[in-house]
Amino acid sequence: MPTSSARPVILTVDDDPGVSRSIARDLRRRYGEENRIVRAEAPDQAIEALRELKLRGEPVALLLADYRMPGMSGIDFLEAAMDLFPLARRVLLTAYADTDAAIQAINVVDLDHYLLKPWNPPEEKLYPVVDSMLELWRSTPELPTDETRVIGHRWSAPSFEARDFLARNAVPYRWMGVDDDESKRLLEAAGVDGAILPVVITPDGTVLIRPSEADLADKVGLSTHPAEEFYDLVVVGGGPAGLGAAVYGASEGLRTVLVESVATGGQAGQSSRIENYLGFPDGVSGAQLTDRARRQAIRFGAELLTARQVVGLETIGSARRLEFSDGSEISAHSVILATGVSYRTLDAPGVDDLCGRGIYYGSATTEGPSCAGQEVYIIGGANSAGQAAVYFSKHAKRVHMLVRGPSLEATMSSYLIDQIDGIDNIEVHTCTQVVSCKGSDHLERVTLTNSATGESREVDTEWMFVFIGAAPRTDWLPGDLLRDDRGFVLTGPDLRGRPPGWSLDRDPYHLETSMPGVFAAGDVRAESVKRVASAVGDGAMAVTLVHRYLEML
Repeated sequence: MPTSSARPVILTVDDDPGVSRSIARDLRRRYGEENRIVRAEAPDQAIEALRELKLRGEPVALLLADYRMPGMSGIDFLEAAMDLFPLARRVLLTAYADTDAAIQAINVVDLDHYLLKPWNPPEEKLYPVVDSMLELWRSTPELPTDETRVIGHRWSAPSFEARDFLARNAVPYRWMGVDDDESKRLLEAAGVDGAILPVVITPDGTVLIRPSEADLADKVGLSTHPAEEFYDLVVVGGGPAGLGAAVYGASEGLRTVLVESVATGGQAGQSSRIENYLGFPDGVSGAQLTDRARRQAIRFGAELLTARQVVGLETIGSARRLEFSDGSEISAHSVILATGVSYRTLDAPGVDDLCGRGIYYGSATTEGPSCAGQEVYIIGGANSAGQAAVYFSKHAKRVHMLVRGPSLEATMSSYLIDQIDGIDNIEVHTCTQVVSCKGSDHLERVTLTNSATGESREVDTEWMFVFIGAAPRTDWLPGDLLRDDRGFVLTGPDLRGRPPGWSLDRDPYHLETSMPGVFAAGDVRAESVKRVASAVGDGAMAVTLVHRYLEML
């Protein structure tokens, strides 16, 4: 039996209104409690109803169709319905004169049964047949789904971006290849040909064709619009520092909203395993840690906005105003910048063209099962690269780590180096760089160069994951908010006293920027310790300093 709350549908179609109402009444009397009875008086109306049911993921157990209907016979209707619900049982309603045609239809459309009209009394002539059909359907049911379905192609970059966005935001979804039989049925129900991918179908049946992240977030139920215009605290960025700030801000009574451009968790949220975070002796995945922090922030009353890009920040009197990419604005007494860092792009011919089609920035753990039995290349030598190598080693035939330096010791924690040394199918290539990538519709070959020997070689692979460097996300900030020569935000002592234009009769607080009331926490802050625990600590400390700042207003 289906495990979802959706009741299996019994659909009837008959162009005679009296007969249509009669059979629907008899069916509801006996089956209405456990099944949903859907009635149609025309074949095209019934087909449209089936398309809507298909898109909403509702199961259809039984179809009953009148044999003689204008425009489309019952046999033609049942044949068309098979394309949408091949597992539904099919019954033809027919008059005695059409019995021969009904018998022939058993072979034509794999008809399960036919019923003669009238069927009185139903206890003898209708219910035994329906009971039998439902019992047969229960043995091989088409289960309902309350997941978002993503129809795409393995090597489609927009398809990868859609499912990566859903995965990172903890939205349940089902990935479906565009050539799968069920995908074809869904595309037919949606009335689209699948030429533009991905096609995303939400649980309520809404069809989205190559949606933007903002549209996708809105349609799957993520919060994208602030509930208020003014807050005590706006946190920009949803990594560990931002989530920490949101938890402490909201728990201490501040009207707090966190704004994230893609998904909460940041780079840490993409980590397959974090093993040196306090309180988790067996390690914890970035997704698990992020989900707990997100739920904790919401429980304390923080708002979390997803897929909102902040593009401007300015001072308006005692308020700080932030502008979104769509032109809308919110204001607050204070702001915590926790935008973190992003991976630097790999500068080699062919990389940009193949991004999302075999070349990925970050761990992209959704691709793990697809790497089964294949050669995977990890670019980078820091902890994030090492964690990804350990994760992909569970799926891939072999994982190759490409490291620019002579060893891992200078960039990776020793516990992770020991783990990698103990995994037979991880191979570390030092002094090695990628110089070009090639492929038609996806990555196929990579050219590598050893900087110590000058030797070059070409390897075959469809999978490469890049973890190189860290670029702060600060290009949107105003020019008078001071940063170092790499773009990281200067705060507190690093400002060396009161910066130009400073309006308060005190020095900036420890995590305060050159703009009073604006603080920085986590990786985006200059000279910060690039660890999850220190980022969370920054977020908590920033909230303490926000309180101190608000007391002076």
